[in-house]
Amino acid sequence: MTKDRRFNSFKTWSGKLEQQLPNLRGKPQEGKPEDLILQNADMEILPVERYFDALQGPELDCLRASEEIVLPQDEQWPFLLRFPISSFGICLGISSQAIMWKAAGASPSLKILHIYLHVNIFIWLTSAALIVTVSVTYLLKLIFYFEAVRREYHHPVRVNYFFAPWISLLFLAIGAPSSICKNLSTIVWYLLMAPIFCLELKIYGQWMLGGQRRLSRVANPSNHLAVIGNFVGALLGSSMGLREGPLFFFAIGLAHYSVLFVTLYQRLPTNETLPKELHPVFFLFVAAPSVASMALAKIQGSFGFSSRIVYFVALFLYITLVVRVNFFRGFRFSLAWWAYTFPLTGLSIATITYMNETSNLVTRLLSLALFSAATITVAILLVTTIFHAFVLQDLFPNDIAIAISEKGPKTNRKRQHSQGISKSKANEGLLKFASADSHDVEAALRSTAK
Repeated sequence: MTKDRRFNSFKTWSGKLEQQLPNLRGKPQEGKPEDLILQNADMEILPVERYFDALQGPELDCLRASEEIVLPQDEQWPFLLRFPISSFGICLGISSQAIMWKAAGASPSLKILHIYLHVNIFIWLTSAALIVTVSVTYLLKLIFYFEAVRREYHHPVRVNYFFAPWISLLFLAIGAPSSICKNLSTIVWYLLMAPIFCLELKIYGQWMLGGQRRLSRVANPSNHLAVIGNFVGALLGSSMGLREGPLFFFAIGLAHYSVLFVTLYQRLPTNETLPKELHPVFFLFVAAPSVASMALAKIQGSFGFSSRIVYFVALFLYITLVVRVNFFRGFRFSLAWWAYTFPLTGLSIATITYMNETSNLVTRLLSLALFSAATITVAILLVTTIFHAFVLQDLFPNDIAIAISEKGPKTNRKRQHSQGISKSKANEGLLKFASADSHDVEAALRSTAK
């Protein structure tokens, strides 16, 4: 009985190790020739052009009809191969809830809700456990299937989700209950912002100078994740009493968010319409200005005019999306639905902060409505996610985006080559025909002249 070696090309050690052991024992290798070829092949870093050629859709996660993948399509892959980096979106939704309940419990205007601090503690502990679970799972994927993680990192859209783990930890630090952690050390802020800064050096540089990875080419609502970390970091740092560091990251976030906002509005890359399964990611438009308004308020010391201007932008964008109810109907559940959660939660927290500065009937009703909507949305999505993960077991389908081949299909290249030859022959025939006609015309003119 032979082992299934078709996944060895994505394994970190197993493929090479299993290949060498039989040779050391003096036994011939078993398996199909194509499996051994795939096993012996060194996986190279795919250029960004290959992702655009092989995949389609705004998220570049759908295989083109003319393409083939290097992993079997007719069976379910190992779980770690199907576990995407976008799973950290769940952590963003739950950890931001801890901040919202903490802010609501401390707000004098929301005392009518009788919010107990134990709720904040429970949500914070739940989010901490979830972040640990998702992080350990993805770390196992990094250990055992390094090639899959590397392909996600070089994917022009998936790379934005590598900011999500660090943003989740920032949310966790901001929402920490005072009974558990009263004063966080500023070292925590530096440790969390260091990887975000390193990722920004790569991503922002590519946006500006990256050729095929320039922003006008790869612009997508998920790019907001590459910007939001600046505002969340500025919010946490200013809450700790830091000054220059938070202001530095706020300036970086503001500059790149302005460019990203205009680029996404124009939809320069492909002018494609997002499929219905990805409509929830439009709510990421709301996240950045919501968090930016709170960060600016912390830096300035009050929810002043500049903070309110940014907050009103977020509020208007949210209303613009909500009134288009039909825009979010009739599509199946996926991890993209979690894009509803933390932007809505962030807007709710910003509204509570605004209400604390300007308390009236309108702000209180708005805070109560957004607080309720965010809580209900997260609860429904959490139950639905658990149901699809453990009952239907269809939450993590095969991740086609990481399994594209290194080169395009040979049939297409042969077809294009044959088409090119036939076209050249046709052109030669036309030229010969034209030259023959010209000779006939010249002969007729000469006979007429005689």
